Amino acid sequence: MIPTMLNMDFSQHVVIGTSNLDWITSPAAGVLRKPLEREAKESGHTTSIVQYRPGSAFSSHPHPLGEEILVLDGVFSDETGDYPAGSYIRNPPGSQHAPFSQQGCTLFVKLNHFSPNDLAQVRIDTQSTPWQQGQGGLEVMPLHHFETEHTALVRWPAGERFQPHRHFGGEEILVLSGEFRDEHGVYPAGTWLRSPHLSEHFPWVEQETVIFVKTGHLPLHSQSQLPDTDL
Repeated sequence: MIPTMLNMDFSQHVVIGTSNLDWITSPAAGVLRKPLEREAKESGHTTSIVQYRPGSAFSSHPHPLGEEILVLDGVFSDETGDYPAGSYIRNPPGSQHAPFSQQGCTLFVKLNHFSPNDLAQVRIDTQSTPWQQGQGGLEVMPLHHFETEHTALVRWPAGERFQPHRHFGGEEILVLSGEFRDEHGVYPAGTWLRSPHLSEHFPWVEQETVIFVKTGHLPLHSQSQLPDTDL
């Protein structure tokens, strides 16, 4: 049983191996989910891995505080187009759509976490967008920036080490390929990590690794709710 509220104490470090979680049903037939954080059962701040089985669809629904999607595999669709693996999508606060997938797909989805003033609609094909040179040997693909929030893909070459650093406004990572490491652990592909405001670590990799990373988007103070990590 997944609790209604999940991992909503943003002062806590959270590490979840998403490949080890069971799929749970959603209100739409053929659409399954692995909740990572959620404020309420079917509303509020939510982060999930979502699977659309071939031919499945979700009824039209609004996103009061936005929706952010990274297509992990397959092809995701709605009335605005078809989005293959590697597509990054942001639907702004107040948007609405009716998503579906003809062939099936897997998504990383974040709901209702935007600033009300973050009104950009974003569509990026990360398979064709060029990488930019980052610090050291890192390559970076910026996806979105608003106020203190930065979202990007980062590609680490084998053996790369990054200097110890703090995360103002926290950090969130989904390991897409390879194996991410720091002094706290080893995180293979499919691992989701969330580190709170002013957390610090010393990351490195031994093999080429690609991560989806967000920084500066978490609360600067702890919420009053206690964490619930009973997965």
